[in-house]
Amino acid sequence: MSEYGQGNGPAHGYGDDERTFEALPPAQGGAFTRTWWGRVWLKALEDSALDLQQLKAGRRHARAGAVGAVSVRPGRITAMVKDRDGTAYRSDVLVREFSEEQWERLLDLAVDSAGHIAALLDREMPPHLVEDAAAAGLDLLPGIGDLEAECACEAWDHCPHTTALCYQVARLLDEDPFVLLLMRGRGERTLLELLQTRSAARAAVPSARGEEEAGGPGEVGGMPGVSAEEAFAAGFLVPPLPTPPVLPAAPGRSPSLDTDTPPEPGVDPAALEFLVADAAARAHRLLGTLLSGGDTTAPAAARPTVAQDAVRLAAGAPVPWIAARLAAGSGRSRAELDLATRAWRFGGAAALAVLDEEWAPDAEALERAGARLAEAWADDDRPALRQAGGGRWTAVGTEAQLRLGEDGRWWPYVKAGARWSPAGPADRDPAAALATAFAAGATGAGG
Repeated sequence: MSEYGQGNGPAHGYGDDERTFEALPPAQGGAFTRTWWGRVWLKALEDSALDLQQLKAGRRHARAGAVGAVSVRPGRITAMVKDRDGTAYRSDVLVREFSEEQWERLLDLAVDSAGHIAALLDREMPPHLVEDAAAAGLDLLPGIGDLEAECACEAWDHCPHTTALCYQVARLLDEDPFVLLLMRGRGERTLLELLQTRSAARAAVPSARGEEEAGGPGEVGGMPGVSAEEAFAAGFLVPPLPTPPVLPAAPGRSPSLDTDTPPEPGVDPAALEFLVADAAARAHRLLGTLLSGGDTTAPAAARPTVAQDAVRLAAGAPVPWIAARLAAGSGRSRAELDLATRAWRFGGAAALAVLDEEWAPDAEALERAGARLAEAWADDDRPALRQAGGGRWTAVGTEAQLRLGEDGRWWPYVKAGARWSPAGPADRDPAAALATAFAAGATGAGG
């Protein structure tokens, strides 16, 4: 056992030489690992175990969540593993640590390719690093016989407890390959500091291959160059970012495009000025959000379609001819576009989807909606509601209607002539939404 776990590995006074992971929940079906390096880890276990029955029992233990918190340190992983009767055993699996000389070789290999470091930072084990290490005589991933077992149950080979521990560690390796490097003798923080120091030292010394002469690849003005990606991955020191800009009081004004030069056929300068002004206003809002620490990213599903963006633009159009062009371009009549812009002002894309009835609630959603309507009013205050198809309920004897949105909110509508028109913003309470519809109908605000 002298090569494993204790005594002959590198010194560990780095401050991050042990990590403890909370017990993982049971693994319900499917493979234990989804990464190629996790599969190599399990193959080393399965090739080493002499008793297949013990291997199967350990896999059942791991699936059942019998493995407690896992401690990982250079040369050793440890956990308490329970039998079906509740008896717990301390189980250890020993992994050979790299010597100082072996770590020097591995660090050189990692620094030689910034892609290796970038992959590790993305929590991936780069296959080329493993291949390069193997070519240099370093087996980064364990092979047959490399996982030595010790268990309080006193089994002489891999028992169900050490086997279960190995299966659980495969799940940890999936999420963080630095766990394997810690077993080999270096924690993540220490390793990254060593890589940064080595990268900086190498960058400061001209290469013996004549990189100081102008004209070679990656060179600028006779000096060796490095791509931004490589510099970031290697941890080169970079100057601090400049002070964030001050948010202007208002968006910039659109330049006038009405010049003496005739525009190209099909180009409308006034329409372009309107689009430029809209872009400036949106950029101003985004910058304000960023400077206040907000999140400006939006999922793809939340980004407006061309038809939705036409309605958004029409909602802010200052002159009628722009709305007319947007109506023609979006396939809506002017009356339809007026309703759409009214909906947009009340709730953006979500309100527009309710107006256009893009979502048809299923039976389960309708059942939840019915229950919500039943409890929204006291018995003596409940209005008579008639379902008008899909997610719409009309108050009997009135011109007020409720529409259910996909997110479970209720939208008030009133009848304006022959059309139903949005009457206000959505509300989680159908009673409040219907009250808004009644108020809008009483004042004629739905037209």
